[in-house]
Amino acid sequence: MTQIQPRAIPARAMQRLIDGGTHPLLARIYAARGITRREELDYGLKSLLPPDALKGTREAAQLLADAIEAGARMLIVADYDCDGATACAVGVRALRAFGADVGYLVPNRFEYGYGLTPAIVELAARMEPDVLITVDNGIASVEGVAAARGYGMATVITDHHLPGDTLPDADVIVNPNQPGCDFPSKSLAGVGVMFYTMLALRAELRDRGAFAGGKEPNLGELLDLVALGTVADVVRLDHNNRILVSQGLARMRADRMQPGIRALFAAASRDPARASTFDMGFGLGPRLNAAGRLSDMSLGIECLVTDDMGRALNIAQELDKLNRERRNIEQDMQEGALARLAGFDPGNTATVSLFEPDWHQGVIGIVAGRIKEKLHRPVIAFARGDEGELKGSGRSIPNLHLRDALDLVSKQHPELILRFGGHAMAAGLTIRESEYSRFQAVFEDAVQSLVSPSDLTRTLDTDGPLESGYMSLESARLLEQDIWGQGFAAPVFDDVFRVDNQRLMKDKHLKLQLSKNNVRFDAVRFNFADGAPSQIRAAYRLAPNEYNGITSLQLMLEYFEGA
Repeated sequence: MTQIQPRAIPARAMQRLIDGGTHPLLARIYAARGITRREELDYGLKSLLPPDALKGTREAAQLLADAIEAGARMLIVADYDCDGATACAVGVRALRAFGADVGYLVPNRFEYGYGLTPAIVELAARMEPDVLITVDNGIASVEGVAAARGYGMATVITDHHLPGDTLPDADVIVNPNQPGCDFPSKSLAGVGVMFYTMLALRAELRDRGAFAGGKEPNLGELLDLVALGTVADVVRLDHNNRILVSQGLARMRADRMQPGIRALFAAASRDPARASTFDMGFGLGPRLNAAGRLSDMSLGIECLVTDDMGRALNIAQELDKLNRERRNIEQDMQEGALARLAGFDPGNTATVSLFEPDWHQGVIGIVAGRIKEKLHRPVIAFARGDEGELKGSGRSIPNLHLRDALDLVSKQHPELILRFGGHAMAAGLTIRESEYSRFQAVFEDAVQSLVSPSDLTRTLDTDGPLESGYMSLESARLLEQDIWGQGFAAPVFDDVFRVDNQRLMKDKHLKLQLSKNNVRFDAVRFNFADGAPSQIRAAYRLAPNEYNGITSLQLMLEYFEGA
């Protein structure tokens, strides 16, 4: 069951924002998201938290500056998702601009799994680096860092994942979530952590006179990469992250992008002049992620680090092809999962665990997310990994921290989960195939102890009814320009409409004509084929719709019920 719940709108905060010059519609939306002062909407770089506030940046800067001066060989070990790819590209581009000898290595997820493992260190050793730098991974790599020490390599860990009980014995760790770090923004993505590390390194090199008589590298040129990785990793868009994303969007809209970003826009058939967080989350990000899911993320990283526009365009087309293949695999897997769950009523059950022997491990996370959206339960989908093992990818619901739930299972049953890690809303794990049924039961018990019955009811927060004067294409244009995402939700309104007409598009999308106060609106609800009653209460977003060169307003229906 879904409950539509309008957000409270603090009148005093809204009026203060209006008095400060904020558009009344935006002031209402901002106030409902906890914004009380105009300064919280200042997205200039001067408002960015300083690098020195992030524990480890100063030490990392000193180590890396020493390595550059000594001509040491550096190697970045990346993660295989969009955040890891953009973080790697930021590191490669910045370090090369600083004169460093740097390469990169990204594990193939199907051969090596996640993180700086001893096997990856052994592979890295063949390239004879003096310094290993991790991006978007490493905080749990106790054995991997020990292996690197055995080879005589220095290690710099840059990560944002939650640490385990034991930290790796690295030379430096930069992670806002490590013990003793007071950095106010705990929600930095991996690419944000690497960007901060590079800001600190530039300051250290500046103090050493490295740029005397020469042009200092402009790290602002990398903000399009930072924005993409931040949005694609679905981290909370607190004020600091909104600054990073806003600055990156500004570069995209001004056509001052890296060649790879421009190529991804072209492959996704999206206009960078009107770039939005939606474009990054649903257009560019999935194409980069497709490389890590089905092939090798080095393809995606190469797209982001090349300065050859022709090569970037060719790689982006390869990524687009992989993304289409990923969608086909996902659709087959999702249809199989839904067929298994046909008629399934979760009732008081708190979790869903799924496994099919022929599922593709690169796509199980997406399938888990789709089923989670349908059933409003934390879902873990499993596929076969190494011999005798299952690899799982989970997606969670609000009020259940998925990594903490897996940690509870691991503490109560130490032998059950071989490896795990992740965030509040997404996590991965490995178990023995023979333990699958036992894991289902133990995971269910753990989650039951962590959630209340109300947590298992979907609540759709909205911004309430929208005045007729704001039901316009101009309002849709206004809203799409802003920074929306996890923790700073895009505006969703709810109203009662009469359904004047409806039909199916491509047998799976419901197209409707709605009316309110004798004004008609085109609307669509994607992946919904059940039809609508004659009058509905609908939760919807305003969106521009372009067709045959004409742009009009369209309501994107998130949910509706009979009214």
